Amino acid sequence: MPGKRRVFARGWIRFLGLSPATCLLVFFFALPMGMMIGMSFHNPSSQGMSLLSYSRFFTDGLSLLGFWRTTLMSSLVAISATLLAYPVAYYLARSRGWRRSIVFAIALAPELAGVVLRTYGWLIILEDRGFINDVLLHAGLISSPLPLSKNLFAVVIGLTHVVLPFAILSLTTSIQGIDDNLERAAQILGAPRHAVVWHILLPLSVPGLISSFLLSFTMAASAYATPALLGGASFKVLATMISEQVLFYIDWSFAAVMANALLILMLAVSYAGVRFEAGCRQKHQSVAGGMK
Repeated sequence: MPGKRRVFARGWIRFLGLSPATCLLVFFFALPMGMMIGMSFHNPSSQGMSLLSYSRFFTDGLSLLGFWRTTLMSSLVAISATLLAYPVAYYLARSRGWRRSIVFAIALAPELAGVVLRTYGWLIILEDRGFINDVLLHAGLISSPLPLSKNLFAVVIGLTHVVLPFAILSLTTSIQGIDDNLERAAQILGAPRHAVVWHILLPLSVPGLISSFLLSFTMAASAYATPALLGGASFKVLATMISEQVLFYIDWSFAAVMANALLILMLAVSYAGVRFEAGCRQKHQSVAGGMK
């Protein structure tokens, strides 16, 4: 009996420890999400429930274009951030001393400024009379400004800058968990550096690559300020379209449908990433078991 009471007390302690976070998620995530899903079935004209907003979303070319543009933009940002973050993360995971501290500080320095401030900085650099175009025009390399802003290119550049520190942190944690003796052993056995990276380092860092991609994708897909400022009025993604429906058209039902579509997109990509990681882990375990 004392043993059972001890186990019961431990269970209650664990439950009480989780209860603040659980309440926070329930009241500030699950409950609003449930209200938003219910709102998407609301018909403003009849004050009843209907699928009118969903039918409008799937038949409206502008809404579908915004959905696919959001998918493309987020994918490009996630790929760019992951590729740029990997060398920096590897250096941070394998280096020591003051140089590592300096690189780590530089990698996290963009987070000291707000997203809007960083976005305005890129707007000054990329606009028609910005820094890049001014330099090229004065150098005589171009006769008219390059279209570097108010398009997908500018938004991808700005969002990559925003999510890059998070990708670096995610990959650094993953690479630190890889035993560096594996790399040394492969090099001692005669493997060239690129073979070590391709056959040892990259397969073992797949969890970090997946987490970096998913984190960057979800942050880019839900971003509002950067697409609105760098993309301009003609660059419509789901986040900016949701804002327009709420603030200008006062159509909460259609905005809720767009928000649900954005949520489903992020959940689908996250599920695909988790399944891909599980498949890679199973393949690695089967190969290791065969070698034994």
